[in-house]
Amino acid sequence: MKVYWLEQNEADVPAENDWLSAGEAFRLSTLRFAKRRADWRLGRWTAKRALSVYLDVPADPQTFRKMELRSAPSGAPTAYFCNRPASVTISLSHRAGIAACAAAMPGVELGCDLEIAEPRSDAFVSDYFTTEEQALVTGGSEADRERNLALLWSGKESALKALHEGLRLDARSVIVNPSDAAIDFRGWSPLQVRYTDRRIFCGWWQGTGSIVRTLVAAPQPNPPIVVRIPDYISDVSSLCV
Repeated sequence: MKVYWLEQNEADVPAENDWLSAGEAFRLSTLRFAKRRADWRLGRWTAKRALSVYLDVPADPQTFRKMELRSAPSGAPTAYFCNRPASVTISLSHRAGIAACAAAMPGVELGCDLEIAEPRSDAFVSDYFTTEEQALVTGGSEADRERNLALLWSGKESALKALHEGLRLDARSVIVNPSDAAIDFRGWSPLQVRYTDRRIFCGWWQGTGSIVRTLVAAPQPNPPIVVRIPDYISDVSSLCV
């Protein structure tokens, strides 16, 4: 199964808001804090750019205004185009001024996540990780500890998104098992996440510098396809009929 991946950062987002739908523009006006506004705009911008590639539509303000991200009852993002559900499944994540959007065919259970490798306390490890996951951390070198913890936590976040549960579930109910195989799948390594004894999600992870990326899905996904970013053009066309 194909999954597409796009990342954007705050510098990629236009200063104006003419690419937001009317509903999104209203939602933005209700957000009081600058960081929340910036994160919110970045997430929508990244999703719309990814959708323009996946749906094969122009990347222009008028087309983007016809796209809207709405929250399902579970809180998961759902894409609409021309006020109708778009034929796509998406997952979003943002961290430290970077956002990622994963896109796949409709009906897929899909989750993605970005994390930063950074110091985390022993209490964090004991509170959120299973015994076998803790063994993966303590079994590695001290230099790898921060990255391994970010990878395990990111894998959990991705699986909880695919389940449409988030942290309403105990983080220890999803158990992450990253592969130690050589990285040779477009820069991604295999990942497996087990939800109790009932479900297994397959996926991929990648580390670049301090950033760790994970993606899981059911059915099993191929390595993510990093999409080419389309030009954001100013000429427009009517697509909704």
